[in-house]
Amino acid sequence: MPVSHPASGAARPVVFKPFYASFGFQVIAAMVVGILLGLLARNMGNNPAGDPNWLAQTLSTIGSIFVQLLRALVPPLIFTAIVASISNLRQLSNAAALVWQTLLWFAITALIAVVIGIALGLIIQPGLNTQIAAEAAKAPSSTGSWIDFLKGLVPANILGLQASTKITDGSATTSLNFNVLQILVVSIAVGVAALKVGDAAEPFLAFNRSLLALTRKILWWVIRLTPIGTIGLLGNAVAQYGWQTLSQLGWFSAAVYIGLAIVLFVVYPVILTLHGLSPARFFAGAWPAIQLAFVSRSSIGTLPVTEAVTEKSLGVPREYSAFAVPLGATTKMDGCAAIYPAIAAIFVAQFYGVPLSIQDYFLIVFVSVIGSAATAGLTGAVVMLTLTLSTLGLPLAGVGLLLAVDPILDMGRTAVNVAGQALIPTIVSKRAGILNQAQYDNAGGIDALDTDAAPQPA
Repeated sequence: MPVSHPASGAARPVVFKPFYASFGFQVIAAMVVGILLGLLARNMGNNPAGDPNWLAQTLSTIGSIFVQLLRALVPPLIFTAIVASISNLRQLSNAAALVWQTLLWFAITALIAVVIGIALGLIIQPGLNTQIAAEAAKAPSSTGSWIDFLKGLVPANILGLQASTKITDGSATTSLNFNVLQILVVSIAVGVAALKVGDAAEPFLAFNRSLLALTRKILWWVIRLTPIGTIGLLGNAVAQYGWQTLSQLGWFSAAVYIGLAIVLFVVYPVILTLHGLSPARFFAGAWPAIQLAFVSRSSIGTLPVTEAVTEKSLGVPREYSAFAVPLGATTKMDGCAAIYPAIAAIFVAQFYGVPLSIQDYFLIVFVSVIGSAATAGLTGAVVMLTLTLSTLGLPLAGVGLLLAVDPILDMGRTAVNVAGQALIPTIVSKRAGILNQAQYDNAGGIDALDTDAAPQPA
């Protein structure tokens, strides 16, 4: 029987779906199926030619297509979302204060997370309690440095796109890649310019809002494929790495997940409680985004769901969440940019017997708090890890020791990232007195398959 929605002022009918039709159940069921198919593919072994068997190739293809669909929508989504969010800030009388408070709380939570990561690395000592062989060490194909980070802030072109050509067996293949940092810089510049221009920019802003609505609609269609993508991504990870590699890096993996759990289930609830907000209500409202982040390993791909739950379940005003959530999706990375690089750097130092001084630990903190934007992208945290190792002067070959379990760890890292991206707008809104407390107190989450829940441009 339809009932009025408690989070809205007007009576909105709510249709209760059977449990098997809910997004959460479908994703959990897909995770189970993916693990089982991954184990089956691993037990089938490789083909006589040494290539992966048909099941492993199928799982890999499904996962790759799902990620490729998300990647295709990243450039237009970031550009239109940031431009629209900056234009929306003019509707807030205290916009400047909200921006600075958002950045401040980004830094505060990153600082807490990296300190937890350093403490766990020193207590658990994963580099001394590992069974992985030194032969597994190899330098990654892509690395990060402060020079690359600073150069990455300067757009190579107005679209932030880069072309690369690869020659294989005499044939050349040209592909386009994008730099999220450059797209972010271009978007901010265009958004600020639109505010300065005034009425003359209204046609452009109207077009941008329309393009944002179209991009979000297409992305919601892709999100509907998440259960299928989950089977491919998780199944491929199990088929490729299995449990043996995970057990070899058991202490390292345990340290990372313990750190993620402490931040997610201790630090965040404490911050919420100190601001008079119920942690249970927060997780009830934010859970659809956290869950999608875990299986997709993409903060940007989860952006529409994160923004939807932040507005409709947590009571953050749309004018502010439209700015804070897209910004957080590209720069707020407590999992990838704080906990993980801290523990990983200590692991590499312990593995190679390199002593770290107190100055080195301060450098880890500095890199994690300041260099979070270096992780901007879709999945993985190799850039941030290599940036940390190069800053400390540690062997970059140590990255190769950790790549085998990176997909498994990236799921938890991304879930914490997205939880933080929903947390900060909620906290800042509460401190500024603009949070819809009644809506927050009745937070029950939204169904990520409910397209009516998708936020529209303000």
